[in-house]
Amino acid sequence: MEINNQPKLSFYGVDITNVAFDAKAPRGKEMNVNVECNPVIFLNKKKKDIFNIIMEVKVENEAYFELSLRAIGKFKLTAEITEEIKKKFLTANAPAIMFPYIRSFIAMFTANLGNVVGTLTIPPQFFSGEIPIVDDCID
Repeated sequence: MEINNQPKLSFYGVDITNVAFDAKAPRGKEMNVNVECNPVIFLNKKKKDIFNIIMEVKVENEAYFELSLRAIGKFKLTAEITEEIKKKFLTANAPAIMFPYIRSFIAMFTANLGNVVGTLTIPPQFFSGEIPIVDDCID
């Protein structure tokens, strides 16, 4: 029986590099929100086992507010990034690992706004399908 060693994915945290908030009206009784996440994966040309994900997130209720942010997640694999690894780790696992940190930031940020919108606890997001991958060098 052959045993394949699966590469290990290490996560080095999330940096929130940009936040914009615009309150349009006082909070309403019903606060349904739309959540939009747009991750892009950046591979490091020099170090073939390192990659970053830049995720643009927008949370809004058209009548009341709009919150947008940019987050950068830092990752490393114990193997060189192949096409198979891109499909398994990069496009599903890595964004799912970093998203709870973004959710937590949004909850804390909105909690500190007082009664403008109240604390927002956005639902978990599931990532599948194609995520753009850019061969670039981000250290």
